[in-house]
Amino acid sequence: MKKSNFITFDSLSLQEFDENSELIPLMTPEDEEAINKEELPASLPILALRNTVLFPGVVIPITAGRDQSIKLINDANKGGKVIGVVAQKDETIETPSGKDIFNTGTVARILRVLKMPDGNVTVIIQGKKRFKVKEVVSETPYITATIEDLPEAKPAKKNKEFTAIIDSIKDLALEIIKESPNIPSEASFAIKNIESNSFLVNFVSSNMNLSVSEKQELLENNDLKSRALATLKFMNVEFQKLALKNDIQSKVQMDMSQQQREYFLHQQMKTIQEELGGVSHDEEIDEMIAKSKEKIWDEKVAKHFEKEVGKLQRMNPQVSEYSIQRNYLELFLDLPWNEFSKDKFDLKRAKKILDRDHYGLDDVKRRIIEYLAVLKLRNDMKSPILCLYGPPGVGKTSLGKSIAEALGREYVRMSLGGLRDEAEIRGHRKTYIGAMPGRIIQSLKKAGTSNPVFVLDEIDKLSNSHQGDPSSAMLEVLDPEQNNEFYDNFLEMGYDLSKVMFIATSNSLATIQPALRDRMEIINVTGYTIEEKVEIAKRHLLPKQLTEHGLDNSHLKIGKPQLEKIVEGYTRESGVRGLEKQIAKMVRYGAKNIAMEEDYNVKVSNDDIVEVLGGPKLERDKYENNNVAGVVTGLAWTSVGGDILFIESILSKGKGTMTITGNLGKVMKESATIAMEYIKSNAETFGIDASVFSSYNVHIHVPEGATPKDGPSAGVTMLTSLVSLFTQKKVKKSLAMTGEITLRGKVLPVGGIKEKILAAKRARIKEILLCEDNRRDIAEIKPDYLKGLTFHYVTDMSDVIDLAITNQKVKNAKKL
Repeated sequence: MKKSNFITFDSLSLQEFDENSELIPLMTPEDEEAINKEELPASLPILALRNTVLFPGVVIPITAGRDQSIKLINDANKGGKVIGVVAQKDETIETPSGKDIFNTGTVARILRVLKMPDGNVTVIIQGKKRFKVKEVVSETPYITATIEDLPEAKPAKKNKEFTAIIDSIKDLALEIIKESPNIPSEASFAIKNIESNSFLVNFVSSNMNLSVSEKQELLENNDLKSRALATLKFMNVEFQKLALKNDIQSKVQMDMSQQQREYFLHQQMKTIQEELGGVSHDEEIDEMIAKSKEKIWDEKVAKHFEKEVGKLQRMNPQVSEYSIQRNYLELFLDLPWNEFSKDKFDLKRAKKILDRDHYGLDDVKRRIIEYLAVLKLRNDMKSPILCLYGPPGVGKTSLGKSIAEALGREYVRMSLGGLRDEAEIRGHRKTYIGAMPGRIIQSLKKAGTSNPVFVLDEIDKLSNSHQGDPSSAMLEVLDPEQNNEFYDNFLEMGYDLSKVMFIATSNSLATIQPALRDRMEIINVTGYTIEEKVEIAKRHLLPKQLTEHGLDNSHLKIGKPQLEKIVEGYTRESGVRGLEKQIAKMVRYGAKNIAMEEDYNVKVSNDDIVEVLGGPKLERDKYENNNVAGVVTGLAWTSVGGDILFIESILSKGKGTMTITGNLGKVMKESATIAMEYIKSNAETFGIDASVFSSYNVHIHVPEGATPKDGPSAGVTMLTSLVSLFTQKKVKKSLAMTGEITLRGKVLPVGGIKEKILAAKRARIKEILLCEDNRRDIAEIKPDYLKGLTFHYVTDMSDVIDLAITNQKVKNAKKL
């Protein structure tokens, strides 16, 4: 049922009612009988209603706004106050004619007319009897028609079926009033107090939520029992709809009450935050969405972001996961997805930058220029993984910065020294407390582009622990075939690293995992010669230190001879870090004298160097004479570059045992054993009496016993030392050698040739003995470094002895 249309009298302006006003809110059986006996007039003015149907006995208010309706009401109110009320077929017609109204209507009595301030007229009418329009007499100024009575067929008073229908209508009407929130509870009193059955049917029909055509159908039904049954059917449908609606509303209300509670709390928090100067959560999310529209994302990344933002919007800001989700989305927005810096393909400029920042390092520079050339031609290339391998202080790390400048890319450095947690590379899952992305992703966020030059410093210092093996996690990072979808645990999706130029640095290849080493292109950055160090000091180190100490080249000048003295007497390294420290001491000496306004030599002399740095601490390894049998000069490779070492051996009366000292490794001891056994088996060839081996003990020693030594390259040196000892002949003057030996008498190639050659040159060695296979290594060394050296290439031990042992006996030779 719709909202009740009963007239609530205290809501009307009662001051206009007079004593003669007739108000019949409810109809009794007596009233009904009296109305039925009333004679209908032959014709009536017809009031057309747009959206309602008037039933006999029912009181309804009607607002009239049309001119013809207002005139009709005023005329009728002045006359007999009786009008015919008929519903319009189409409510949109503003001025209806006879054909626009239904044929069946209700005679109505005007109870009261109220004039509204807006010019409309509200009239309260009560239905009397049904009628049928016979003929429209006139349509101006309003419709007037002749009418005839419509008798109603009523069932017998004791008809049980009709009584049951009426009782059902009453009960159902009370249920509807009770369930409907829009009908006032007072309506139930009206239903209970209605005594007339026909009025009850009319009253309920009038107040039901039906269309005009459905109500008109009920009005036109001449059989009261049939009309009551039809009314009951409509009531049942409405009651079911109402019950379903209430059920849905109760469910929704339950959900909404909790949501509304949270909404109001959030609104209060938002207001408090704004009062305190904070940013509301909604604003943060809106900012994120706005920022995301500016990103260069592919469809997959964009969908993932939308999904994660939706998750954040549905999340309560007070839960701990909210801040994790927000941090995740902020990282997502900060990462440079598909943002690349433009490479500079000016090869001459790149070469100039590399030459400006680094002296020497020709192999590395050549490789970088090659990479740039290929990139220029293809314009799309998976970046190579370069590994700069060499001793400390030779400029491996700073080289990465120069490469970045030459390419016009951002520079990122990541130190891997001591890293032993795999999560540092791959990140943590964001469900963990304190979860963070891996350092690879963090560094890319910092760089702001997806193609920086990425220096992985000290990759050989990676270690593993119970938290995983970081070097295994690096396998995916450093594989050009896989790193286009590098998976970070925090990011939870693949990130393209294929455009990143990775440059790893390493002091040793031995500690790098084989699979990791296989993924990198190894470039050996060898140590510097004395000449290179002097040049580096003059071009880079001295100007840098002068600037750092607030001086310029007018305050202190160090010439090349003085720089060479510092290099030779105070440093022992492949790189230039120690040299820079010594130069810094000299610069501080000048700065102190300037600050104290004391006299000093602007042009540094050798005496000034000794005064500031003290006496030379590291005298150059000098070649010793060949006056003693069994002393031979060997060449060794160390982590700080090449060096010379002396193999000494002596004989003493005994039973033929061999002792080896000098903190030697297993491989080096085996080389001594091989040399000894070879000599024993070829004693006659060397002119050695075999009885010597059983009557004398041999002792081999390599000086500087505190320094560990190992490797096979001292094999030829030990062989020469023992032959010289047993024959008591001199070793060739100013000769140094290196090479591995076998029991068959073969000489095998060894590594570190460049460093060994430089060491020999420093020690004033004139001739060097090498394996034939090492000839190719000599070809790669600059000719300038080889000046003054003579090379002898051998394949057999007999060649070594022929070249190294002279026919001269040493002084005070033993008679064996």
